Amino acid sequence: MKRNNMCPFCYIRQLFMKKKPTSVRPTFDDYPAGTALTPPMGWSSWNTFANRINEKLILDTAKAMKDKGLLDAGYRYVNLDDCWQSSLRTETGELVADYETFPHGLPYLVKEVNKLGFKLGAYTSNGTLTCEDLPASLHREQVDANTLAKWGIEYFKYDFCHHEYLSKNAPLIYSISISKFDGHPIEYSVQNAVLSGLAKYMTDTKLPSGQYVSGLDSNLGAITYNNIEADEAGKYVLTINIKKSGQFAKFLVAKVNDKDEYEIEFPDQKKFNVTARFQVIVELNAGKNTIKLFNPITSKADSEMYQYRRMGYALKRATERVAKEEGRAEKPITFSICEWGWGKPYNWGAKAGNLWRTTPDIKPIWPWIKLIYGHTVKLYKFSGVGHYNDPDMLEVGNGKLTYNQNISHFSLWCMMNAPLVLGNDIRDMSEQVREIVTNKALIAINQDPLCKAAKRVKKGTVDILAKPLADGSTAVCFFNKSSHGAKAKFDLGKLLDDNYIAMKKQQSYTAKEQWTGEEVTTSGMLEVSLEKCASKVFVVK
Repeated sequence: MKRNNMCPFCYIRQLFMKKKPTSVRPTFDDYPAGTALTPPMGWSSWNTFANRINEKLILDTAKAMKDKGLLDAGYRYVNLDDCWQSSLRTETGELVADYETFPHGLPYLVKEVNKLGFKLGAYTSNGTLTCEDLPASLHREQVDANTLAKWGIEYFKYDFCHHEYLSKNAPLIYSISISKFDGHPIEYSVQNAVLSGLAKYMTDTKLPSGQYVSGLDSNLGAITYNNIEADEAGKYVLTINIKKSGQFAKFLVAKVNDKDEYEIEFPDQKKFNVTARFQVIVELNAGKNTIKLFNPITSKADSEMYQYRRMGYALKRATERVAKEEGRAEKPITFSICEWGWGKPYNWGAKAGNLWRTTPDIKPIWPWIKLIYGHTVKLYKFSGVGHYNDPDMLEVGNGKLTYNQNISHFSLWCMMNAPLVLGNDIRDMSEQVREIVTNKALIAINQDPLCKAAKRVKKGTVDILAKPLADGSTAVCFFNKSSHGAKAKFDLGKLLDDNYIAMKKQQSYTAKEQWTGEEVTTSGMLEVSLEKCASKVFVVK
């Protein structure tokens, strides 16, 4: 970490701190569940069509989804992935659909898809460009959120290409000022503030106050102003007055009245002058207010959480505003965090959105699908109502996957509470694939309102997963990971003392296999014989 004018003693002290500073993410409330009270179900354009999408293809796909029973099975979203947008923005800076491939624009497509009973989803990236180098939303979150909400988009996938991280470094502050847009600011020197952590006063006679504060980097310290006066409640301009230092970016959060947070990014600073001013609009109460200034970024994961959360709440503000302006009920946008799993988004995803990718992109390659499963199944505790681990879209019906592999792939995603987002060509879908992805019993397991993801209760050649259901029953999945046939058995009694599964003791159990409808009665032992790559899923009562 750069010293960034930190006092020498403080810099040495932080290098040897036994307890490193932690981020502030646990203090955030969970992101609203919205319409994602169970895992989202739909279709996405990317796996099969990549950049070869157009208006007719999307409408034909939506019609095929309805004709083939996918709407009745619960699939609601028709999602445009990358390449729906033009490389241009409008003159007012808004996103716009590709003028050739989507000539009528997305508002038209929303209406046509809605008529069929579906909801339209869209995509950009948490970067300066999308993965296909088209306009993205980093630094333009509220503008783009407003556009999506105005169009009626109801699902939003936010990728991670061309991403830029927030700095762990904070600016060197010598004062702040508050004004009511009237050119009569009230200035508050840092000498009027309370310092905490490694925040320290430093001397510089070139500054108006003669002092500034350093030591705010990486959540190591904070400045708190406890007596900020406002004549009336409302919006005010908060100006951060800084000493220029260091040609590197900096970041700061202003937390007002221990409630609302406002982010301020500071670019590289050229030293033509000693000082600079950066502003943000804040809400103050009438009377005394508290403003705390700090930099919460201790890692790349913290940066990702703040940036994804920034877009999530921009979407929330946008849908609320559109509903108010149009005098109708809000149309929430289900927010999909596509961060690829690098920053362990399961640790913070519930604070920022509705679902989060646990791994890099899926492919219709069986060993890769098994790797994605093996990583995601361990994260079961992070899944819950409105917030889901996302092992990426389904490849059922794609590539050279066998029937057993398609069955297992779909079974595992249903058991793990994963979003069921199809990625095949629905127009050309075989009857066999259609029967797999519309299996009512498996979908019911995935859409169970308890929303507890399956726990792997036995690992081996045959993995065994158990998922508690809202009616008190338990779904049990046997998954043969090998390339040869295998037999397995499991004593249900082992689930009685498992606090997560909380299975109820019975004299005997009825176990119904959800693919074949076969029923068995047992005093506790379940036994199966599985073909290679095959799965069986039982609901045990």
